[in-house]
Amino acid sequence: MKRTLGTCYYPEQWPVEMWESDARRMVEAGLTWVRIGEFSWSKLEPKPDEYHWDWLDLAIEILGTAGLKVVLGTPTATPPRWMLKRHPDMLAVDVEGRQRKFGSRRHYCFSHEGYKKECVKIAELMARRYGTNPHVAAWQIDNEYGCHDTTISYSDAAAAAFRIWLENRYGTIARLNAEWGNTFWSMDYDCFDDIDPPNLTVTEANPAHSLAFRRFSSDQVVLFNQLQLDVIRRHSAAPVSHNYMGRITDFDHFAVGENLDIATWDSYPLGFLEDRVGADAAHQHKFARQGDPDFQAFHHDLYRAVGRGRWWVMEQQPGPVNWAPHNPVPLAGMVRLWSWEAFAHGAEAVCYFRWRQVPFAQEQLHAGLLRPDSKDAFAMEEVRKVSAEMRDAPDVVSGQAPVAIVFDYDADFAWATQPHGRDLSYFGLVFHTYKALRRQGLSVDILPSTTRNFDGYKLIMAPGLMFMQDALKHALASCDSAVVYGPRTGARNGEMAIPVPLPPDISGLDVTVAQIESLRSDIFVPLQGGGRVICYREVLEGSAQVTLRSEAGEPVAMCQGNQTYLGGWLDDEALDQFIVTTCAVAQIKTLPMPDGVRIRTTKAERFWFNYTDQSVACHGIELEPAGVLRVTM
Repeated sequence: MKRTLGTCYYPEQWPVEMWESDARRMVEAGLTWVRIGEFSWSKLEPKPDEYHWDWLDLAIEILGTAGLKVVLGTPTATPPRWMLKRHPDMLAVDVEGRQRKFGSRRHYCFSHEGYKKECVKIAELMARRYGTNPHVAAWQIDNEYGCHDTTISYSDAAAAAFRIWLENRYGTIARLNAEWGNTFWSMDYDCFDDIDPPNLTVTEANPAHSLAFRRFSSDQVVLFNQLQLDVIRRHSAAPVSHNYMGRITDFDHFAVGENLDIATWDSYPLGFLEDRVGADAAHQHKFARQGDPDFQAFHHDLYRAVGRGRWWVMEQQPGPVNWAPHNPVPLAGMVRLWSWEAFAHGAEAVCYFRWRQVPFAQEQLHAGLLRPDSKDAFAMEEVRKVSAEMRDAPDVVSGQAPVAIVFDYDADFAWATQPHGRDLSYFGLVFHTYKALRRQGLSVDILPSTTRNFDGYKLIMAPGLMFMQDALKHALASCDSAVVYGPRTGARNGEMAIPVPLPPDISGLDVTVAQIESLRSDIFVPLQGGGRVICYREVLEGSAQVTLRSEAGEPVAMCQGNQTYLGGWLDDEALDQFIVTTCAVAQIKTLPMPDGVRIRTTKAERFWFNYTDQSVACHGIELEPAGVLRVTM
């Protein structure tokens, strides 16, 4: 698959006289793709059942004639104002019981039956009209599910749908009461209609109830997406995608992507640094103009898995954004670096958001490839450079990495339901592990928890899977890879109860978690050989060999055969040592990286990335600030 570039364009926001010039300049810049339409509902249907297609017909024709391929978005993330008059109860309700309002975007509840029918209608009309259009080469459904905390809604529509979901899952109210342990605090229900969403309770709701509602909310996103996918597929053979976000874990992306053709995501390295990475102030300062060296890479690998090998960056930050706590200009060279980093992880396309900075409304301070006066913005030079460099680059050939991490959205639901400590999260634990692997120069694949074949991997990391299906336990226990289970593995059954036998209950690994504790930020457990357990610690028992101990001699990691259980959240020093030792046993060569330098190895190339603002020499390689070096394998 050839590497390509693109942009996001909103012809409805600009005079029609500008469209041909914009299309020509896109092609001259080396762009192939242009995404349009995803926010245009009020222009397509300004009044109920009154449709204006002419402007979109013309825009597609102009863009396509210029040589661009169109990604057409369904506009269901931005229902027009008249929609609320038709469906006044379609708005989502937050955890505090407050109804969202019109005046922004994503103002709908996934469970509202009337709104879902409206979405299917507009999607089908678009698919019928443009499904065989030669210029429409791909589709995008909706835009950024979960953005602005919009996955979980506590509306009346959600409550009604939740009760149906519960009855389908449990069959009888007696079974639900038993599975949830509702005898505690006299929480038994007489019928499904008695059950509300788990918000506004006096103190915390039953964790089984909260987990069920998170699973239900995720399933509603999956259903919403599938309804539009079905009608598009009836009228178009072009591939269909959705654009996901960074660190949005409140719905199962693997389930949404199961029937889509391509996974895409929206990469904003500087925007994410302060509000999603979880980095301290010193790290944020050092990488303020570059972004975290691992956050984008993690999501590239995640969405490669969600897309089953086919994935894009649908929105790449080209300059300052408008929505982060602080919005600096990227360091010179970083737009090029981010683009090549995506390609190094297997992206088919990198599309920049947006073509031209808009001078009005909410995103007027969000940079584009053009300034509001249509002159080139600073990133355009780097985009042209990437386009020129791509002409001599080989095709995308990702290959299999030596190491894999098992990632499970349901585990994140469970951790969010019962974190057991301030700021503890499943994503945080997995990302902490991923960063440690990358610090040792390792390429990593991310696998869903439905994976059963681990052939070819030398090391599998499976941290924090609070509920593990027996089939996954068996697959990991019987594979030839070295397997490392992390803290809280198997800590709950499927209904958030502590299982007996006690966790992790893994065949061939005689380890039992006898006690757990979460740790204050000023309390830690020193380890023999250096480093500490922070945040979370488990007391381990069993006959497996102890491979890591606290200074007091207590087991922290225990190994039996090719399986290791790690019973603590290790700090960077301890985790680095643990990874190096584990990789040596698994016969994986490590290559320690300086702070801010990372590599990615594919079948055809090795990429070196310097996220720092200084020149760096390492392992015989010289890297300029914000530098990228491709070495053919």
